[in-house]
Amino acid sequence: MTSRRAVIRTMGAALGAATLPFATVRRALAAEPVKVGFVYISPISDAGWTYQHDLGRKEMEKALAGKVQTKIVENVPEGPDAERVFRELAKDGHKLVFGTSFGYMNYMVKVAQQFPNNDFEHCTGYKTGKNLGIYNGRFYEGRYLCGIAAGRMTKSNVIGFVAAFPIPEVVMAINSFIRGARSVNPKAEMRVIWANTWYDPGKERAAAGTLVAQGADVLTHHTDSTAVAQAAEEKKVWVCAYHSNMAKYAPTRQLTASEEIWGGYYTKTVGRAIDGSWKPDHVWGGIRDGMIDIAPLNDAVPADAKAQIMKAREEIASGKLHPFAGPVVDQDGKARVAAGQTITDDALSKMDYYVEGVAGKLPKA
Repeated sequence: MTSRRAVIRTMGAALGAATLPFATVRRALAAEPVKVGFVYISPISDAGWTYQHDLGRKEMEKALAGKVQTKIVENVPEGPDAERVFRELAKDGHKLVFGTSFGYMNYMVKVAQQFPNNDFEHCTGYKTGKNLGIYNGRFYEGRYLCGIAAGRMTKSNVIGFVAAFPIPEVVMAINSFIRGARSVNPKAEMRVIWANTWYDPGKERAAAGTLVAQGADVLTHHTDSTAVAQAAEEKKVWVCAYHSNMAKYAPTRQLTASEEIWGGYYTKTVGRAIDGSWKPDHVWGGIRDGMIDIAPLNDAVPADAKAQIMKAREEIASGKLHPFAGPVVDQDGKARVAAGQTITDDALSKMDYYVEGVAGKLPKA
């Protein structure tokens, strides 16, 4: 005869086995979504730098539905107020915080040290920490392709560039663009106006007008608004937009645009924060990584030029072509990269000179 104690043990084991899945489900249902913060330098708008980051955030939210809760703080200037915003997000329990402008760097370093149990990611910076990673796109790859389009389409051989600040990220964009242009048109020249702001549509538009008055018949920019694209449409000159496809604002005059694509990176990085595997890293992704691409080419671009651009795109993605493969010569005739060599990432990240083909002198950062 089976003892009463044995029967109780059997029943208890069966009951535990039956209830275990429900307990697991209940724990899963009770788990709170991971809070993630995004800090933007400008308004989100419907095109531009911040817009592209927010597209990536939305893609990440969709991919990780139910596992993440995001908060956006937009239009945050690069100053002491940024530090306050990062600190408040950390205090409010945001496990991971993304800062998306270069000038946030020192504030993020400080706040990351004060909140060692929170994680931080800084876009375009170069300082890291135990809980601070950095990420960036190889913008110069898209710039080179846009330069080819500009070099083929210019009649005046003058290309105008509206630039934000003279930091390596912007300088390499200027240099890569003119190298792309001169690869198909050795007569092309770049003229640069420094707006000294990331986002000021009025200043950007005024700079674009000045460049057109100086003879530029193709414009581009390293600023965040759609003002340069709009000015190009109004003045009937070509434009290669930056950050995102701005054909909505220059429907007849946009040749193409260099675009940043952040969704895949944000999804992967937040996923690691959710499963506890996040570690600080230094990511610099390009066309090969799906982080940089160009917008559709204008029908006005000749078929053979389109073929040149797409071939160059394929070769950049495969590693066969590098926009700064030697020889790289600066505007004073000094060889910066020898023939047969390719510039290193370290040298790129410190670029502080104009290459041949750029007019004027580079101001100090």
